[in-house]
Amino acid sequence: MKLPNLDSETIDRIIEMAWEDRTPMEAIEAQFGLLEKQVIALMRQQMKESSFRMWRERVTKRKTKHLKKREFIAGRFKSKNQKS
Repeated sequence: MKLPNLDSETIDRIIEMAWEDRTPMEAIEAQFGLLEKQVIALMRQQMKESSFRMWRERVTKRKTKHLKKREFIAGRFKSKNQKS
């Protein structure tokens, strides 16, 4: 999958956001323009295989990683580093 050229600081922030339980994939897309498939490809590229598998299992089970699956809207935490 074709990924845009990203600096190491941006890659680190995307990985951090992808690991966070309450940061939805849509927030990563809004801030960095990466689709969920691109985030998965980036994570696969940047992580050890065992860490990637652990992350995928974790993300797959989380309702909070996708806005459409969330049961809550109000009270959502928003990092100061996150764009609208």
